[in-house]
Amino acid sequence: MRFLVDANLSPGLAQYLNDEGHDAEHVTDQGLASASDAHILEAAAAQDRVLISSDTDFGTLLSQSGARSPSLILLRRISNRRVRELAALLLANLVEVAEPIEAGAVVVIEESRIRVRMLPFV
Repeated sequence: MRFLVDANLSPGLAQYLNDEGHDAEHVTDQGLASASDAHILEAAAAQDRVLISSDTDFGTLLSQSGARSPSLILLRRISNRRVRELAALLLANLVEVAEPIEAGAVVVIEESRIRVRMLPFV
């Protein structure tokens, strides 16, 4: 899968994903570290990348726009986790959510549960 990792997550997460055979970039790799959330969403959609963030504003933007892409993975309630642990949590659940992500979805991954909402929100 192709991913764009938001500025509120470590660039190391992109490296872990790359090490596992995915194509992942951090927003800093693309000069988007201080870009607006809307601009980051546009970049992810244009590049056919799944956005990974812990910022719920992206879900709001997707809801308001009625867009079908990009898919969004929200990592929630994970503030004390090391990047290695975040990567392990994400990778352990990626197979389960791959189909909705490919179709267009917001996937919320927490410590003990996963929620999926298909795009566009209605």
